[in-house]
Amino acid sequence: MSCFTASNPPLSIESSLGTKNLLTPNSAAYKAYSITHQDTVIETSDGHRLPGVPLSEAKKLNALRAAAEGRESLEEEKSDTGGRDGGSANIEMAPAFTDPLFPPLPVHGPATLLRRLQCVVFRTVSGMLSLCFLAVVVMGAVVESVPEVVGQRLLRIRGVDPDSRRPFIEVEKAREKERKEKKEKEVLICDIGFYAKKEGLEAEVYTVETEDGFLLELHHIFDPNDPPYYPEPTEKQEAEDGERITVIPRETERRRNGKPGRRRYPVLLIHGLLQSAGAYCVNDSDSLAFYLVHCGYDVFLGNNRCGFSPRHTVLRYSDPRMWAWNIRQMGILDLPAFINPILSLTHFPKLALIAHSQGTTQTFVALAKQQRPDLGEKISVFCSLAPAVYAGPLINKFYFKFMKIIPPSAFRIIFGIHAFIPFMMFMHRIVPGKLYGGLGYRVFWFLFGWTDTRWDRGLRNRFFQFSPVYVSAETMRWWLGRECFARHRCVLSTRTPDGDSPERGDGSWFDWRFPKLAMWVCGSDDLVDGRKLIRRFEEGKEPEVEVVWKKVIEEYEHLDVVWAVDARKRVFEEVAEVVRRCGDVGEGVVERRV
Repeated sequence: MSCFTASNPPLSIESSLGTKNLLTPNSAAYKAYSITHQDTVIETSDGHRLPGVPLSEAKKLNALRAAAEGRESLEEEKSDTGGRDGGSANIEMAPAFTDPLFPPLPVHGPATLLRRLQCVVFRTVSGMLSLCFLAVVVMGAVVESVPEVVGQRLLRIRGVDPDSRRPFIEVEKAREKERKEKKEKEVLICDIGFYAKKEGLEAEVYTVETEDGFLLELHHIFDPNDPPYYPEPTEKQEAEDGERITVIPRETERRRNGKPGRRRYPVLLIHGLLQSAGAYCVNDSDSLAFYLVHCGYDVFLGNNRCGFSPRHTVLRYSDPRMWAWNIRQMGILDLPAFINPILSLTHFPKLALIAHSQGTTQTFVALAKQQRPDLGEKISVFCSLAPAVYAGPLINKFYFKFMKIIPPSAFRIIFGIHAFIPFMMFMHRIVPGKLYGGLGYRVFWFLFGWTDTRWDRGLRNRFFQFSPVYVSAETMRWWLGRECFARHRCVLSTRTPDGDSPERGDGSWFDWRFPKLAMWVCGSDDLVDGRKLIRRFEEGKEPEVEVVWKKVIEEYEHLDVVWAVDARKRVFEEVAEVVRRCGDVGEGVVERRV
């Protein structure tokens, strides 16, 4: 048998794991950790983490390392978590199957010269083809908008106000008048801190690291005149945090630590597909994030992996391994990267989680019995806004059907193996805010059927400054490709090819660790079917889940639960009350009613 050191595995293993040709010679693969029974991450010799590899390769790496260290197997290392947030080096118990809803992700080899050239060709071809697809969508949106625009012009010529039937037209006019009296010039900027200051609040952003090495943005909104108090950690707590939990300082240059007795219960907000944390901060005082701060909560907002600025501790943007992830990784890896630092800073045993659309999907997936259910023990209540678990009729639209019928190989040729239509982000950087906001609304209106009927139209262009963001082509393939959500029409239950009889997932999805659940469903939402989810709980299919709130708002569309003029009264106030009732706030915690 050939001999090698733990930091210098055999070339065949190093190549298959893709850890050859990284940033430094010390970046060789060293150990594989299991995150769930189906997921691994690779740790390099210099302590960095890389996305997971197939279980067979991970077991092979650990077996070779065990041999090099003079042990017969890693069973001697039974629970070697190394303080790394639950990861275990013992992956022998990992099952060798994959759920049909989550087929294996593509495995990309090391970044050799030939592989780099292949990626350049692939990115060029897919960039051109995906740009053509985007051009068709934009043209379709423009053409579809013509009858509406012409109709409004004709009404104005006849002396009829086309906006007179908008349900909140008087409120919109009053707000517009108020903005003019204050001589406020609308500034369209992608900056959460800018909009927070308009409401007398401050925002700061931290960088947190996932267990597979991605660097994410975690935003914190607070009142500078009454900042939250964070107690000093004990030695035991510092040891329990472990080296893989990002440490958030108790004080920063922008935020001093509050006075004792001014603790605030932590709340984490997670955004939807192609959105970012800014979606919760664009409606002035009626923004959900700002409202919760004024209610006395400690508000954090997470941006899922890549977002506006794709970053990884080792991998570069051009490396396809940086984009080999989908909704599962966003759930089982991104959520803990947000939750653990917040609990470490605030010293609460749990936090309240509020999510919209895809944010609810990644949470439901992460908390499933086969995924990472232990995460539920850190969440007091899960407030689900427009829960995206079952597909709505919109999935049958012709442009979504096109993405569903093409095979995975063709999908990757058209949309690539990197970011999904990255040209959208280029447009986000160069197009003026007003034009970009108007065009963004029309494209989303065309694709998803959303309207601005219940929004403050004077702020509409601002709403779209925080979208879209970078998302992997694999994530979009999971949503719209022929194998996953679009086929099974559900994020956790799979069905036979005829779509009638259950194949798997006919039992309960969640166990006793699932947190208390509250749901706000949009009754006019064609994108997802929230009523079907409510029926699942009403029929007793999830006996371990305690539903503390459920509400269907008949006239609401998918984004109205976040952006509607009356969302504060019909959603936000109830969310704040549910968090108050379900959160274990304890003594010395600030609570306010707004």
